Amino acid sequence: MAGGIGTRFWPISTSKYPKQFHDVLGVGQSLIQRTFERINDLVPTKNILIATNENYENLVLQQLPKVKKNQLLLEPAMKNTAPCILYAALKIYNQNPDGVMLVAPSDHWIDDENEFTNNIKTSFDACLEKDILMTLGIQPDSPNTGYGYIQFKKEASKIKKVTNFTEKPDLETAKKFLENGDYLWNAGIFVWSAKSIIKAFKNFLPEMVDILDDGNRVYNTDFEDDFIKNNYTKCKNISIDFAIMEKANNVHVLPVDFGWSDLGTWGSLYSKLEKDETENAVVGATTIFRNANGNMVRTQSGKKVVIQGLSDFMVIEKEDVLLICPKKDEQDIKQISTQVKANFGDDFV
Repeated sequence: MAGGIGTRFWPISTSKYPKQFHDVLGVGQSLIQRTFERINDLVPTKNILIATNENYENLVLQQLPKVKKNQLLLEPAMKNTAPCILYAALKIYNQNPDGVMLVAPSDHWIDDENEFTNNIKTSFDACLEKDILMTLGIQPDSPNTGYGYIQFKKEASKIKKVTNFTEKPDLETAKKFLENGDYLWNAGIFVWSAKSIIKAFKNFLPEMVDILDDGNRVYNTDFEDDFIKNNYTKCKNISIDFAIMEKANNVHVLPVDFGWSDLGTWGSLYSKLEKDETENAVVGATTIFRNANGNMVRTQSGKKVVIQGLSDFMVIEKEDVLLICPKKDEQDIKQISTQVKANFGDDFV
């Protein structure tokens, strides 16, 4: 899934060039490139589909030269995750009614990619055997209020039955979840068979199936693009969590620990970066820090930056935009970008 804008990563992430196409960690590859290579270790290139907004078609093809145009699921409108997942499931089912799917966001970071691959193999095997919907649950290391939580049934088996989903909780609730020991972070990474997820859509969102399923006459044909352009915009704007996962009774979770971050905010990026002895983190810039600590600086490559007397700030530069903001106020970036759009125009967001 590579269709989001990543507004909390403004000014680097914009509607014309979203976060997933950037090398946000300065490792020489964009997030979507890293995600593709990680999945390509397990899944043949021709079996990898990229769901993205039609505006990003050229960006995807430029960044993923192994991918052919017929592997792109081009969304004519941003409708959240449920429609693009159903679209992918119908397309896969048309090719292979017994196919098993991995659904992964394109903009997440994973440290231990071998462990990730092993976890996906375990999930594939389980979904081949049973009519279940699986998600990967991250072992929490803090009472983070920025993630959804998955409660599971305490049992000896490696794969656990899910008992409850909770949207982003307040701090006290998150602390209780960690104390209970039966809660995981919801990573938004899913595994299921194509027929299992289509069955779930028929149970819980039949109107979307009516819109996108024409008896599989168009998928993987020359008529697919026109069919999607004419029908996709009629789909409800809803996430897979609200549409299916929180309603189905056959949801299971595999607890995993492979060094995951959703890189959803500048703060989550800061936590992944190497820091100097005063906890400053830098991407791109050549810096001098004087009486400054806990800052994150991200600029064009080689930019000379001197910071004095500043603590716990973000200094983010992209071309002709500069953002200077306390790290504690990172949740305000969506509102900041809205004001930038109003004051300076669409070209800057």
